Amino acid sequence: MLSGAGLTSGAMIAPAAAQQAEATLSELSVTSASPILPAPGPSAAGGFPTGVLPVVGDSLSPVTVVTRSEIQRNQPRTLGDALSDRPGISSSTYAPGAASRPIIRGLDNARVRIQENGIVNGGVSDLGEDHAVPVNPLTADRIEVIRGPATLRYGSGAIGGVVSSENNQVPTFIPARGVSGQVTTGYSSVDNGRLGAASVDAGANGIAVHADGFKTATDSYAIPGGIQRNSATETQGGSIGISAIGDRGFVGVSFSHYEAMYQIPGGDAEEARTRLTPNQDRVLARGEYRPLQGPFEVLRFWAGGSVYRHEEIGIAHEGSGGANGLEGVQAIFKNREVEARFEAQHVPVVTALGTLTGAVGLQTGRRVLNSQLESFLPATESRSLATYLFEELAVGGGLRFQAAGRIGNDRLNSTATLFPADYLPNGTDPSSSALTRRFAPKSLSFGALQDLPYGFVASVNGSYVERAPTSYELFSQGPHDATATFEIGDPTLKLERARTVELSLRRAEGPLRLDATGYVTRYTGFIYRRDTGNRCDDDFASCGSGDELRQIVYSQANSTFYGAEIGAQLDILPVGDGWAGIEAQYDFVRAQFDDGSYVPRIPPHRLGGGAFLRANGWFGRVNLLHAFDHTEIAPFETLTRGWNDLRAELAYTQSLDPVIYGASEVTVGLQGRNLLDDDIRNSASFKKDEILLPGRNVRLFLTARF
Repeated sequence: MLSGAGLTSGAMIAPAAAQQAEATLSELSVTSASPILPAPGPSAAGGFPTGVLPVVGDSLSPVTVVTRSEIQRNQPRTLGDALSDRPGISSSTYAPGAASRPIIRGLDNARVRIQENGIVNGGVSDLGEDHAVPVNPLTADRIEVIRGPATLRYGSGAIGGVVSSENNQVPTFIPARGVSGQVTTGYSSVDNGRLGAASVDAGANGIAVHADGFKTATDSYAIPGGIQRNSATETQGGSIGISAIGDRGFVGVSFSHYEAMYQIPGGDAEEARTRLTPNQDRVLARGEYRPLQGPFEVLRFWAGGSVYRHEEIGIAHEGSGGANGLEGVQAIFKNREVEARFEAQHVPVVTALGTLTGAVGLQTGRRVLNSQLESFLPATESRSLATYLFEELAVGGGLRFQAAGRIGNDRLNSTATLFPADYLPNGTDPSSSALTRRFAPKSLSFGALQDLPYGFVASVNGSYVERAPTSYELFSQGPHDATATFEIGDPTLKLERARTVELSLRRAEGPLRLDATGYVTRYTGFIYRRDTGNRCDDDFASCGSGDELRQIVYSQANSTFYGAEIGAQLDILPVGDGWAGIEAQYDFVRAQFDDGSYVPRIPPHRLGGGAFLRANGWFGRVNLLHAFDHTEIAPFETLTRGWNDLRAELAYTQSLDPVIYGASEVTVGLQGRNLLDDDIRNSASFKKDEILLPGRNVRLFLTARF
């Protein structure tokens, strides 16, 4: 039997794929944990205790973990919802509850990779904030956010970080009793929200199977003093998977389906009753083999492919591709994407300086984007091939060093359009031609981690990362009505270069849990969407005289980001078999160009704190998160007033006899958000001046495990 305890305890971080909480040592199981993740105790056991601040202390890179119990209690409908209140993380909230992509340290879209079970999610959420991420967190075992040098394992483009949703779609273990699973449901008052999700794992004789499904629906949500019109949502989907599991490893495959319908609130999109209908089919295969002899102790692979499509439906207006005043499909986006990664973890090597562990990997991918009607991007093809190396040296005395490197080759094909220098029509049509751009991004990182007295761990990281421009940054050339922008790419963009220094101090266990990180990043050629101040209608000839769409141009400039993210929790008073205590958090990011102007759409400073109780199956919490006024704005941006989000929760978990009740555990609870019914606007959202986030909300939730 293989378990996570048998892995090399490396400190190079990647998303853990720990066994389920109900897995025991008596199970026949194979961990799918990365070779570059230590076994941090609670996480490797399947989840941190309810209410305990998740801190991965034995890591060189900062890691944010959303545990399975938190997912079941908060019942987020998007990854942005699941992460937006974590230190250092916010979300785009373009269509709250539907299209809300995570923003990490002020970075989003191309700089934040979103993946599920190690493979890119395969949607088009990076092309526009109105596009949903085709991943439903309700079926996740946990969600992890990895920042810093460890992101080189997945791609040099993920400068901001990697968001990884992990579940058991490709089974990695056989339950001890032959079958296990859970069912969760809930109701939210702010939007008449209904949801249900279920998953089951079963197996015997070396064969494991998995199945899950989910369905959610909401009406347009309430805001202080009214309703945010055109904000209803629906999602549904599920997956099935099968694996063969043996003493030395496993191999498996899964198929998943996701579909949704959600409306876009605010502005012209609301008036046109705009709604999007994403639909995705995805196949994933993964495996692991542990040779008895040879230079490698673990061989792993991940491979997946997806076919994605969504339609943007609404009422056409004058000058658009549809019939004026009639409802119909206004734009279509299609994405076909495949990705594969192979990794070999070598046996530990004893040197004069200490024990050396690590892995070498190869990653390749292909993406074909196609858009029709009013969409702003011509057909594009992107190919990538990269190799990477991670090594860690444990020198003793709690001191470890890490080094990593990655070199890739990116090729992008599409149609480039050259616009006038002032991006205003001059009487002639812009010229277009086929163009292929090639890039060879190279990245390096180095880090050190030292165990300190009283359970503290300190780490320092330095990295140099190159990112190739994406297809939409190079080739965009038209109107995007859902975001009310006329987007213009720059086919001459160069590599974006980032140099980062990061310091962290963490404590994972004991009465005080702490996770604190400070960082500074210097960008050469930072690629951003610059608002020119021009306004357009639906063609370039209207730019300068139109009024419907903001003209956005992808540009490059040198910039500096610095900030900090701190989370802490302290047990104060013993109560029953648990504790009562207090918690606090703070985060900020400051981002400026060399000319002193500010980078657009940066989250505000946030400060929060509260009290909690966890004892005898009960968990209670009262917490206030305050966002300060956001005044450090880019040209043509507006000020964003601060807000207060008062939250409270009470939940109870009861263990049961499955023979009698059919379930082994039941959790029921009540949770309140924005209890002050405050006007909340997200300064990082394109929609902040047009919509409010949901008002006072009370959620009832129930989860049963068997």
